[in-house]
Amino acid sequence: MEIKDYKAVLEATTEQEKLLRFETFSNKDALELGMFMASLAYEQNINLAIAIRKLNGALLFHHLTPGTKLANQLWMRRKFNTVSLMERSSLGAWANSHITGEVVSSHGLSDADYVFCGGGFPLRLINGELVAVLTVSSLPHPEDHKFLVNALADFLGVKDLPQVPEIDDLK
Repeated sequence: MEIKDYKAVLEATTEQEKLLRFETFSNKDALELGMFMASLAYEQNINLAIAIRKLNGALLFHHLTPGTKLANQLWMRRKFNTVSLMERSSLGAWANSHITGEVVSSHGLSDADYVFCGGGFPLRLINGELVAVLTVSSLPHPEDHKFLVNALADFLGVKDLPQVPEIDDLK
């Protein structure tokens, strides 16, 4: 079934962003989160690239499981740029682009530097302050998002996280 209700995707990602927040977020927290996610990827036998960056681009955590490559790092850079600029998950930006008809170039941006697709997520404090960006790459973009938010929910102990509807439309 192909999802055409991008509004439902946008609503789910917005709610996920409200629930998946940290009391504090330090470099050590980034390391622990990154290691937690890498361990999950290995346990689930998923090839995945994972990165956590501060808003200024400083790399706090980076790991590529076997089967990932430079191309995944380049996708993560584009997802980081999108989340940093839009201050929302990259899947939320993707859903919003389908609702509004806007594309990357509508914002005067280059497709070489930005992308509207799942796999990037804003790391915020409970007060809403955006402090870092988590990105993953290797799976189909809705699956990148799903892995990322479910791992964050487990790490933070968040129960009953709303899920994004299944997405077959991988535009």
